[in-house]
Amino acid sequence: MLRHLAAAVMALSVVTTAPAAAAPAHVHSHVPAHVPAADREVAFTADGTTAYGTLHIPEHRAGQRLRAALLLPGSGPTDRDGNQPPGSSPDTLAQVADALGGDGVATLRFDKYGTGRTGLGAYRDHPENLDYPVFVRQARAAYQALRDQPETDPRTLLIVGHSEGAMTALLLGGTVRPRPAGLALLQPQAIRMLDLVALQLKDQVAEATRQGQLTPEQQRTIDAAIDAAVKSLREHRPVETTELPAAIARLFEAFQGPNARFVASDDAVYPPATAAALRPGTPVLVTCGTNDAQVPCATTNALVTALRHAHTAGPGRIALPGVDHLMHDAAHPNTLAPPVLDALRRFARP
Repeated sequence: MLRHLAAAVMALSVVTTAPAAAAPAHVHSHVPAHVPAADREVAFTADGTTAYGTLHIPEHRAGQRLRAALLLPGSGPTDRDGNQPPGSSPDTLAQVADALGGDGVATLRFDKYGTGRTGLGAYRDHPENLDYPVFVRQARAAYQALRDQPETDPRTLLIVGHSEGAMTALLLGGTVRPRPAGLALLQPQAIRMLDLVALQLKDQVAEATRQGQLTPEQQRTIDAAIDAAVKSLREHRPVETTELPAAIARLFEAFQGPNARFVASDDAVYPPATAAALRPGTPVLVTCGTNDAQVPCATTNALVTALRHAHTAGPGRIALPGVDHLMHDAAHPNTLAPPVLDALRRFARP
C-alpha cells in the first residue's frame, strides 16, 4: 500500500549577496522509468519434473516490487490458460491474468501435470501414481517460484484458484511461507469431490425427468445407484453400473483403474475443514454463479461458515448473477462477465 508522508515546510529568511547558481546541466529530475507490460516463460521443478508457466508482468516503475498472484486451474487436463484443447478453449486463466494485470497485479499461471509443455514428466510411465497431493506440491513449488521473481513483492502474494484450483488454493493458504496476503476462490470445489459429482448427476437426472425423458420411478432408481456407486468408490470396491444410464456408468468406470488413486485422494479433502489453518484476517473472496450447474451457490455454504469461524476478512462470498462455471454470462459467452471483473477488482485493489 502507498504511504502518504506529510511534509512540514518552514519558510526561512535567507540573506544572499549573489543569485543562486544554475543547476549543472547533468542534473535531471528523478522521474522513475516505466517498464512496459510483458510475458515471460518461467520454469520450476517439483518431484523431479520441470513445469512451465507464463509470468505476466504489468506495466510498472523500474525497480518497483509488485503484488503478484498464483493462478490455479480447475480439474482435468486444464493448461496454464484454463483450456482443455482441442475441445475446450475458454482462456479462463489467461483472462483472469489480464484482468488482474489491469489492476497492477503480476500473475503466474502454469501447465500442470498432463498438460501443455509440462506433460506428465516423471509420471510418464506410471500415470496411475498421480494423486491429488502431487498437484498440491506442484502448486506449492509454483508459489515459491513466484515469490522469487525479481519483480514481485513476497509480502503481498495472492493465490487465485478456479474450481478444483480453489480447493488447492485453500490448502496452500494455510501451509505456504510466506502466508498469502489474500485468496480468491472462484466457483470453488467446496465439498468433497464425489459428493459434488453425485449432486451434479442427480441434477441432470432430475432435469431429464422434468422433460419427460425419465419417469419418477426411474429417477429414484438412478439416484440410488449413484449413491451406491459413490459408496463403493469410497470403500474401494468395484462399482455396480447395471442400474445407471450408459453415460453415468462410463463416468464411474473412469473413476476406477488408473484414476482411482487420484479420485480417492481428491475426495478425501473436505474444503471447509482446511479453512481453520488460514491466518486470521486473511482477505478471502468466494464467488459463485447463479447459472453455475457444476458448483451451485448452496455448495459453498459450509465453506463460507468455516471461513467466518477462521476469522478471515472480506470481500467474502459474492454471488454473480447469470454467471456460469467458466465465469461467462449470456451477453459475454467468450469473456469474463462484468460481475466477475468487478469481484476481482474488489479483491485485487489494495
